[in-house]
Amino acid sequence: MSNAQKTNQKINKVVLAYSGGLDTSIIIEWLKENYDCEVVTFTADIGQGEEVEPARAKAIAAGVKEIYIEDLKEEFVRDFVFPMFRANTIYEGEYLLGTSIARPLISKRLIEIANETGADAISHGATGKGNDQIRFELGAYALKPGVAIIAPWREWDLNSRESLMKYAEEHGIEIDYQKQGKKSPYSMDANLLHISYEGDILEDPWTEAEDDMWRWSVSPEQAPDEPTYIELEYVKGDPVALNGEELSPAVMLATLNKLGGDNGVGRLDIVENRFVGMKSRGCYETPGGTIMLKGHRAIESITLDREVAHLKDALMPKYAEMIYNGFWWSPERKMMQSMIDESQEFVNGTVRLKLYKGSVSCVGRKSDDTLFDEDVATFEDDQGSYDQKDAEGFIKLNALRLRIASQKGRTIKTD
Repeated sequence: MSNAQKTNQKINKVVLAYSGGLDTSIIIEWLKENYDCEVVTFTADIGQGEEVEPARAKAIAAGVKEIYIEDLKEEFVRDFVFPMFRANTIYEGEYLLGTSIARPLISKRLIEIANETGADAISHGATGKGNDQIRFELGAYALKPGVAIIAPWREWDLNSRESLMKYAEEHGIEIDYQKQGKKSPYSMDANLLHISYEGDILEDPWTEAEDDMWRWSVSPEQAPDEPTYIELEYVKGDPVALNGEELSPAVMLATLNKLGGDNGVGRLDIVENRFVGMKSRGCYETPGGTIMLKGHRAIESITLDREVAHLKDALMPKYAEMIYNGFWWSPERKMMQSMIDESQEFVNGTVRLKLYKGSVSCVGRKSDDTLFDEDVATFEDDQGSYDQKDAEGFIKLNALRLRIASQKGRTIKTD
């Protein structure tokens, strides 16, 4: 039973997050049939690599009068991806959160369109097993507390591809059968940051992914035998120029995706813990994000104070968990973002990276705001910049509690 049904709220108009695919095409008709309401469709281009304009023709054919199709690539990277990467965000040590970070933007636009059109509810095609339903809905409730949410996968009994196709046939919903026949066996989600693969043989965590599954990258074995060198310039923690050329956020990420993919960079195969409680095996391609993360950590290494850097690293897992679990619009994420952004004031400079057969390594970094002092760090004569005798007292002070504990008989086992 939906939120709307529980409160006996009459739904007159609903905004649907619409891809134009089988599921959401059926949802349009299902909403009309079960809620007797007007449907507004919203299709976002966030760099998924497919034409979004055909969704307009499909929506018109389904009788939709208000159709929103929007290019959100720049906003996506500028206001969501870049802030996340300022924190060096990784979930469970590996996942760069490509799907997770797209959901708050979609939720935001769903609510804005609902306000613009006077809609009572929003709807999405996320299943009841996954994380996306949580991310969409937590965002929606944070931005419009009284909104009704209709999640068909939690209501209907169309729980197989066969039942969906049968419903489409019975209701005269046009499906591109030729395209459906060529459909990948995997459940895939793509945007400018990444592409994900789940299902089919990947449901067995022992089975290696087939090489022809990957869409954006060559295998490291097939990558060029010569490395590719690039220079990334950062301003306040964001990459702004590549090899001396200033690029917009979306163009920067798209260009890094191509460079990384050509060199076999950014493939990932993990088993992650979903918020709903189950473990899920997924494969991800995030070539540009992998490069950005390496570059950002490199420029921070010479521009961030030690304790600031360590505090950021300590807080990052919590920040990553917030994004993964759908709490982008929460007060705690906003509070932490303010701290992260404050830390980036002097994260300016250039890093030189080497891309080679699936790896990214930093081979140079420079900044006018560097805290690296050659006079202090040198192994040669430092001309008195550092008095090595000072280390003796420093060590003894730090050893004081250890010495006292040992004197009191609190011996440490060494075997």
